[in-house]
Amino acid sequence: MENSSKSNIMPTYGDRDLVFSKGKGCYLYTHTGQKYLDFAGGIAVNSLGHCHPKLVNVLKKQSEILWHSSNLYKNKNQELFAKELCKKTFADKVFFTNSGAEAIECGLKVVKSYWNLKDKRKKNIITFKGAFHGRTFAALSAQKNKKYSEGFTPLLQGFKNIIFNDLIELDKSINSETAAILIEPIQGEGGIRPASLNFLKHIREVCDKNDILFFLDEVQSGFGRSGKLYAYEWAKIKPDILATAKGIGSGFPLGACLATNEACKGMVKGKHGSTYGGNPLAVAVGREVLKIISEKKFLKNVDSISRYFWNKLKKLQKNHNEIIDIRGAGLLLGIKTRKNNVMIADLLKNQKLLSVPAADNVIRLAPPLIIAKNHVDKAIKILDKTFNKLK
Repeated sequence: MENSSKSNIMPTYGDRDLVFSKGKGCYLYTHTGQKYLDFAGGIAVNSLGHCHPKLVNVLKKQSEILWHSSNLYKNKNQELFAKELCKKTFADKVFFTNSGAEAIECGLKVVKSYWNLKDKRKKNIITFKGAFHGRTFAALSAQKNKKYSEGFTPLLQGFKNIIFNDLIELDKSINSETAAILIEPIQGEGGIRPASLNFLKHIREVCDKNDILFFLDEVQSGFGRSGKLYAYEWAKIKPDILATAKGIGSGFPLGACLATNEACKGMVKGKHGSTYGGNPLAVAVGREVLKIISEKKFLKNVDSISRYFWNKLKKLQKNHNEIIDIRGAGLLLGIKTRKNNVMIADLLKNQKLLSVPAADNVIRLAPPLIIAKNHVDKAIKILDKTFNKLK
């Protein structure tokens, strides 16, 4: 076990005792050859699994041509990637980042810059209880979650945190100072809680009626995880701003803030920047990920396998009193348990199944989007065995 007092790494992750030396497909391997089924997916990151041959190939090829030149110069592949993203989404413009937190930060600046141009009275952003938008100071201020913000106060002003999925609460919270509404279509860290499609539709209607920007955080729910490229598509709506990351690079650091021309009209020269955002290596990988995931056959398979997984989990629930609830959408699923979820996640890890704990005592399952029925069956078998031990 890594002893945090002896390690030169800041002890923010605590002690860690599991080390992986390689990954392939849906599996991770230790140096002794122990094989783990990865249903954590790098926390919903490894969308195409580990070391996908097509991604390895494009990364190798690009690494021999150009790594970095900075955003002082035009990057042809970056322009093409932005065009491809816009063509497949609501967006007109893209700002490339290295992470989801940076994409959220950019989106918040898009909101502020827009209203500073148009109507400076609009200064408050509505967010929701249980949200997780990252660990930057602005994100901590937006989500108002003591678990993450303790020790970093005072937080920034200008955020109003309300009950998730509550139409009445939302309507009551709107006023002339409301600048934007920021929401995750599926709360990841908050306990795998999906926003109802009616709630998302209502937010769009409220924003249209009251001249408010609609900002979606699809860092965890986006890039195919829901069975569509972005989860908002299920509600048949379009946001004004969207933050994306995680699955967009399938493990390579990459994120983006997408916006309409109108929403980002305040983001002119000098208003924002990134040294590494949209670098040649990241863009090469991102374009290939988008090419693979946006194929109708691929997304259709994600939808099919996720429904298969959901039905298996619901059957598991009937057999185990330990399971309170199955929740989520697509391949971002959660099991709410009676006993401590961290303890259960450790038991699953001992059985060579990786998961990630989430809030509300939930075990999060976010496997690579390339899983097949045999991977689901293996995971269910381990879950069943583990819950039997808890009886």
